[in-house]
Amino acid sequence: MSDEFDEEPAAATEVEPRADAEPRAETSDVAFDVESVPGGARAALEAVLMVVDEPVSEIALATALELTVERVRELLLGLEQEYAAAQRGFTVREAGGGWRVYSRSDYAPVVEKFLLDGQQARLTQASLETLAVIAYKQPVTRSRVGAVRGVNVDGVVRTLLSRGLIEERGEGEGGAILYGTTPYFLQRMGLNSLDELPALAPFLPDADLLDEIAEAGRG
Repeated sequence: MSDEFDEEPAAATEVEPRADAEPRAETSDVAFDVESVPGGARAALEAVLMVVDEPVSEIALATALELTVERVRELLLGLEQEYAAAQRGFTVREAGGGWRVYSRSDYAPVVEKFLLDGQQARLTQASLETLAVIAYKQPVTRSRVGAVRGVNVDGVVRTLLSRGLIEERGEGEGGAILYGTTPYFLQRMGLNSLDELPALAPFLPDADLLDEIAEAGRG
């Protein structure tokens, strides 16, 4: 019998890498430096804002870009001023607790025409009036809203709920459901809080009369 089957397998030898071989890419734990990319932190911030569909807080932006909150705010305010000076059709604005890109209000008519032509997305006058009463009187019941408007608002309230503009806020006297506006309402209005709603008194009749009407709606 041949001795070839009795030979022990040769020990594996370690192959030295060739001197001209390309080095293998290795995972790096080094933090991403936004200042090193083309355009620096300013451009990086613009890139992030272009992909968000709701306001983002300064803290969230600072975390994503690995910058200080102070630096992020400085950049945001700089972008806002730069866009205004250049008369761009868009701007960055603080609203709804964060920042995002908005079309400039000067171009609202053309943007509205583009978005709503041939569509039925526009809120009706009844919906707008009901939303205004809820915004200024919240938390408020449907009966009180109906008393102020002088009509039944059940259908309109359902529409506003489905649009995400209002939400239930628990129960009031007698178990009636209370309603208030949502963060989405603030976002759509370009506001940070309800405190920024314009003063209503100059546009309304006698305030005491309105309170009497609202009180009557509680019954």
